[in-house]
Amino acid sequence: MTGIADDPFVAAVKPLVDAMGGEMLPPAEAGVDDVVLSWEGADVVAVRLPQLADSLDHILAALERKRGMPLAELDRKAKQEIVRILEARGAFSVRHGVETVASALGVSRFTVYNYLNREKGA
Repeated sequence: MTGIADDPFVAAVKPLVDAMGGEMLPPAEAGVDDVVLSWEGADVVAVRLPQLADSLDHILAALERKRGMPLAELDRKAKQEIVRILEARGAFSVRHGVETVASALGVSRFTVYNYLNREKGA
């Protein structure tokens, strides 16, 4: 990313790209699936978005960092809140999303489905 790292636009979007688990690269290195961001008519940076499954892992790791402990160590209420957050982010539309979340929370798939159904019934 030499040359674009000092650009103020790149600095502004970096937290968003990092939160998504994306990768920033020079526009000339963009592939067909990358998103090239322009500012004032000039291509500034390309963003390589992660695969959905990688995004879920990234989101889970970020939630763990935010909580300051492994998600499996959270109490039931906190785990239910995590499931609600993940549902809002579309985590369960990812193939094996329920299994991935259940593993991270240290619960069964059945428990995750119960948390999801509880939210819908509330």
